Amino acid sequence: MKKALYAGIDIGGTNVKVGLCDAGGRLLHKLEGPTGGAEGLHEAVRRIDQYVRRAVDEAGGHWSDVAGIGAGIPGFVDIHSGVVALAENLGWEQVPIARILSEQFGKPVAIENDANLAALGEALHGAGRGVNHLVCYTVGTGVGGGIVEARRLVHGFGGMAGELGHLRIAAEAEAAPCNCGLRGCLETIASATGIVRLAREAIGRGEGTTLAGLDLARLEAKDVFVHAEAGDGAAVRIVRKAADALGLSMAMAAAVTNPQRFIIGGGVSRAGETLLTPVREAFARYAAEPLRRQVDIVQAQLGNDAGIIGAAGLGRSLSGMPS
Repeated sequence: MKKALYAGIDIGGTNVKVGLCDAGGRLLHKLEGPTGGAEGLHEAVRRIDQYVRRAVDEAGGHWSDVAGIGAGIPGFVDIHSGVVALAENLGWEQVPIARILSEQFGKPVAIENDANLAALGEALHGAGRGVNHLVCYTVGTGVGGGIVEARRLVHGFGGMAGELGHLRIAAEAEAAPCNCGLRGCLETIASATGIVRLAREAIGRGEGTTLAGLDLARLEAKDVFVHAEAGDGAAVRIVRKAADALGLSMAMAAAVTNPQRFIIGGGVSRAGETLLTPVREAFARYAAEPLRRQVDIVQAQLGNDAGIIGAAGLGRSLSGMPS
């Protein structure tokens, strides 16, 4: 009897990641390639189809083995209609991507917000194993979030629950514009983009910082963390500001969802304890004692694989198997 394969697709503004999992959620094969989004929707879909089929071939499988496909989208997703309401980094608005991909593959496709799928991956196979109530942050170019209760995602009315990056955190006087159209959102401060913005502003004000010696065009969030670890005052302040914003947002989330665990993933989480320690301190300051009791804040375990593993789990649910 052939083993069923479940394809997980993590569609990013720059790259698409594809993974194949078995029925137990074990990642069997993965690959990555450019999205081609700047060349239009048709080209992006063509590439996604090519990557998935290539992954199946490289894994030694057959297209008939693929029993379910899930896809994660970085934006506002209506999971009921399969329509991407807005994905700024892809240039997609009101795109019926589930139907388009299903027609391309000749198989049913389910879609989700990419951070939701990263949360599901961590909940089932990563840092959330054994925990029934958790909130997962994906802190990268933006800030995404996912809420998991008893191994299931919390979607809300329109499927957009967990948009933690768009909690309004900044005071009016320092509220920077966000891609969502609002100002002062969490991701304007705590994302990699937000951290780099704060660093450039500090350099522009003439603060005495070792960051000023770097190529500003190539400045990355990881540079800020490296200089903070070396004791640079401006870099330390920026890291603490980002951590404070994350801790405050967690206190807000705790008041609504009362989770047992917060998981921080995404590229910024690679800073490890340089980020996690001040986040825990900020959460302890902002959250009421009953809401922070026995709550832990940990780093994600699956790294860049969380989204594709979660997406494959979504694909398994299409086949009638539990995710």
